[in-house]
Amino acid sequence: MFKINRIIKVLIGSDVFLLTGMGFVSPIFALFINENIVSDPSEAAKVAGFSVAIYWGIKSLLEIPIGNYLDKNHGERDDVIFVILGNIIATFSVFGYIFSSSASHIYLIQLLYGVGMAMNIPAWTAIFTRHIDKGKEAFEWAARSTIVGLGAGAAGALGGVMVSIFGFDLLFVLVGFFVLLSSLVLFLILWEISPRDKKVPRVPETKGLQEPQLPKD
Repeated sequence: MFKINRIIKVLIGSDVFLLTGMGFVSPIFALFINENIVSDPSEAAKVAGFSVAIYWGIKSLLEIPIGNYLDKNHGERDDVIFVILGNIIATFSVFGYIFSSSASHIYLIQLLYGVGMAMNIPAWTAIFTRHIDKGKEAFEWAARSTIVGLGAGAAGALGGVMVSIFGFDLLFVLVGFFVLLSSLVLFLILWEISPRDKKVPRVPETKGLQEPQLPKD
């Protein structure tokens, strides 16, 4: 009754690693800026706000052109490669926090993260839509949302605790490791994905919880 095919399982697993990792960052992002980038709380709030705007702006501007390219470039394997590359770019953005020391560094990191997610979202949803089990569409989307939500929620609860014990740098290393795993697990299905078109519609779905929300000061 609840059987899910292998490709859908791997796709869900990839998103769990990605969003669980980023879930560690969400509750401590503003605190990190305040303690490591800008000491004035009001300035830290501005940096956090501009960084969010940069992320959403870049992601939104690039998603449609990337989705259009993927639709015109026939085959599925390019979609998997785009998800892998997007997640690797997100990994570099996470590790970038360790070396950041100014607001401009944060803005650059958010720009990089926006590029990574703009590559991930159209490609991930295209693969998921093609391989979702007929008659189980609602269940499999719900399963993805539930599992990812539980992972991100648990990570959010632990993020602040881990910072207080281990500090920011170790937390970002852990997050980077999780996000990198989200790329590596996709190699499990890379050669199972057809390099040529499958005669099914590529209709993008709303992923939900794709982008961790940064806390407001």
